[in-house]
Amino acid sequence: MTHDIERRPDLSAFLGKTAEGDASLELLIKGARCAACLSKVEGAVQALPDVASARLNLTEGRLAVRFRGAKGDPGRVISTLEKLGYPATLFDPGQAARAHDQESRRLLLAMAVAGFGAGNAMMFSVPVWAGLFGQELGPATRNVMLWLSAIVATPCAIYAGLPFFESAWRSLKAGRANMDVPISIGVILTLFISFVETILQGRDAYFDAAVSLLFLLLIGRWLDHRLRARARSAAADLLALQAPAAIVLGADGVERMKPLAEIAVGERVIVRPGERIPVDGFVEDGVSTLDNALLTGETAPAPVRPGDTCRAGAVNLTGPLRLLAIARSQDSAVAAIARLVEAGAQAKSLYVRLADRAAAVYVPVIHTLAALTFAGGWALGLGPREALLRAAALLIITCPCALGLAVPAVQITASSRLFRSGVLVKSGAALERLSEVDHVIFDKTGVLTEGRPRLIDPMPAAIALAAPLARASAHPLARALAQEAGPGPRATEVAEVSGQGVEGLIDGKRARLGRAAFVGVDSAQASETELWFGFEGETKLRFAFSDQLRPDAAEALAELRRQGLSLEIVSGDLAGPVAAVAQTLGITAWRAGATPQDKAARIDALTAEGRKVLMVGDGLNDTAALAKAHAAMAPGSALDASQNAADLVFSGEGLAAVPEAVKVARAARSRALENFGFSGLYNLVAAPAAMLGFVNPFIAALAMSGSSLVVTLNALRMHAVRKG
Repeated sequence: MTHDIERRPDLSAFLGKTAEGDASLELLIKGARCAACLSKVEGAVQALPDVASARLNLTEGRLAVRFRGAKGDPGRVISTLEKLGYPATLFDPGQAARAHDQESRRLLLAMAVAGFGAGNAMMFSVPVWAGLFGQELGPATRNVMLWLSAIVATPCAIYAGLPFFESAWRSLKAGRANMDVPISIGVILTLFISFVETILQGRDAYFDAAVSLLFLLLIGRWLDHRLRARARSAAADLLALQAPAAIVLGADGVERMKPLAEIAVGERVIVRPGERIPVDGFVEDGVSTLDNALLTGETAPAPVRPGDTCRAGAVNLTGPLRLLAIARSQDSAVAAIARLVEAGAQAKSLYVRLADRAAAVYVPVIHTLAALTFAGGWALGLGPREALLRAAALLIITCPCALGLAVPAVQITASSRLFRSGVLVKSGAALERLSEVDHVIFDKTGVLTEGRPRLIDPMPAAIALAAPLARASAHPLARALAQEAGPGPRATEVAEVSGQGVEGLIDGKRARLGRAAFVGVDSAQASETELWFGFEGETKLRFAFSDQLRPDAAEALAELRRQGLSLEIVSGDLAGPVAAVAQTLGITAWRAGATPQDKAARIDALTAEGRKVLMVGDGLNDTAALAKAHAAMAPGSALDASQNAADLVFSGEGLAAVPEAVKVARAARSRALENFGFSGLYNLVAAPAAMLGFVNPFIAALAMSGSSLVVTLNALRMHAVRKG
């Protein structure tokens, strides 16, 4: 044991630290594909004495390990994983992407080889079959055809079967049997029997059946791989919102560009208008307005002045700011949200497919029956050759091809059906989760509403007066006013007062556009959803704005209620606008002013109550909640990070895609259950037929292929689901 410890490399330099000060480690795991793999990996690592937790993200192949205390032994973790049959290396995003691409190419090449082998082996098998049906075929010619079929099919089957053989071997080394074990045994036995029959010049050989079986199974494996490829991590997109470098003011008063990761707490950072706040800090000098929409969901720009706190990710709109950094980039608000997203992505990657649950019973039962068939047949006087043929036929006819295709075939068909309706399904397990939801949480801005401020009761004459100043301002409300007015002249001598408004000359007359107090109006009703305009000494004009509801919001929510779902709004926006939207849509449960952490906490609270939540959001402040929800959707206009945290993305101006997706997901679940029911019934009939000798391996391969075809055709019925 001491010898083993001495040989393990010291990887302690690669340990990270959690917020609590515990050591942490991230590893890239190869070969983990299903829930059974996930359970084995997490269970074995968590059993180590110094490990507090282990979470495997199947989508990325990333294993996050947290140790007890400030020290840990990465070498022991890697050694444990290697003994399980899962090679592990230190996690590197680039290496993970390369490994994923390599696996995709490998499956495609294996599928191509299997297709080539199946087609060409049949070219030599067909004359043999024809001879079996009464047409004369000389023994020498027949034997040549079988050997030519063997020469083509055997190397193709060996190469195409490697993904299954390797997976089966890892599983057996760990003392368990997954669905790849009977597949591997069936293929190997079929080739073995075929060679024996060919050498002894027997009646049957099944080289084409072995390679055809692998071709069909590889189609299902590749479809599943492609679906998982769409489930990209959103954490990297969130961190990309931070600028790679920032301007730091040195002690000598000289401004220098410094990489974001090197900015320390206490350094002074210069942020000019139009730039994104690089790190959390408070304002030492300067007055400006910030666009916090990505962080809080609030559409109105927030004024900041000396002493106010700014969060990384916000956009500086109007004036230059000097900030004192109060957190490093990895400890910023954006980084905290990214960690929440990553945690949520790992939590929802604990999807357990129905096929994997069925395999827990299927594999030992079929292996036992095959062994009993061989032993019983030999004992009853059939002889080892006939007994082995029956056992091989049993393994082939009950080979879990239909079982393996049951879910992927439905997922692909349902995804295609939704794609034509403007919904992109990004995760293979998303439809199963979506079919289970019983509660829907909506963000307000950009989801229930269009996310664009619009003038209420626009007056052309008033708009024409204020338009020259509006065209000179970067304020969102001023831009909405300028858009309503269309192209035209701009005011001169323009000066923007941060957080207040803009002033300038229009035809030589001084005018102001902005807050009521800035323009000279004493209004107790002043709010962020209005602008005032006026010339000096003249009557002031008020422009009111609202964020319009999506045209079909009420109808879409009514359809969700008819589907038995309860509804709720959780928004980072002001209470007034949120209450107005909730009242219009008839939603009694709503919350305003919610932070990203508040939204994620609400999801956690509902989950703890046993609810299965669908989150529909579009902003950076929604990404953590999207990742933690049982299922998640985002509009196509959403931030990239939100789209990547969501399971489904819908396009267009309407919300009808949400109830449509729920309906299709429920139909897909029904089709999947039907496929599993058929697979179970098929095996109940096929297994006794093979055991009693009613089918040989060739007929078994045809029956197996037929069962796969039935499953696929049933999945295609998804296209018949009517739009609601």
